[in-house]
Amino acid sequence: MEMKKVITGAAALSGLVALGQTANADEVVVQAGDTVSELALKHNTTIDAIQQANKLQDVNLIFVGQRLEVGSNVLAEASQAAQQQAQPAQAAPQAQTQVQEAQPAQQVQTTTPQTPVNDAEASAKAWIANVESGGSYTAQNGRYYGKYQLTNSYLGGDYSPENQERVADNYVANRYGSWQAAKSFWLANGWY
Repeated sequence: MEMKKVITGAAALSGLVALGQTANADEVVVQAGDTVSELALKHNTTIDAIQQANKLQDVNLIFVGQRLEVGSNVLAEASQAAQQQAQPAQAAPQAQTQVQEAQPAQQVQTTTPQTPVNDAEASAKAWIANVESGGSYTAQNGRYYGKYQLTNSYLGGDYSPENQERVADNYVANRYGSWQAAKSFWLANGWY
């Protein structure tokens, strides 16, 4: 059984409160404003890994002072659990696998290449949508419209959810390179 790093002592505890959590620790103490997605990003793990390791019923419900396992072992344990669950599905016939391998080349041309490809990117994108519009595709604020509050000129008169997603992905990719970078900019400036 691996021993967890836990900070004790009055001086260490006050440092923990000031910093919010320790670097490279296997366990963190939840501070006001912390989210599972941000903790996963900070500790190079996934939301699912933290949820599984801490047996969280709802990843959107954590409490100040709660201790959560977030270290590198969390990701390894979650990966092992996922592999164990996926093993029965790996027994699929090879003919189906060949059909599936032939299709992605055609689909790549029709999908949006900038859509978030990992939990951290999806989390940053969802965070921006939430603070900008509450996640509403019809939110309006002057000349800003939609889920990502882009100017009407960016949307080109097409206010459909599909176009809003496509335009937002392109805007962020061209301006910031990633949704995580856009979120960091937003946190520093109050806009993106």
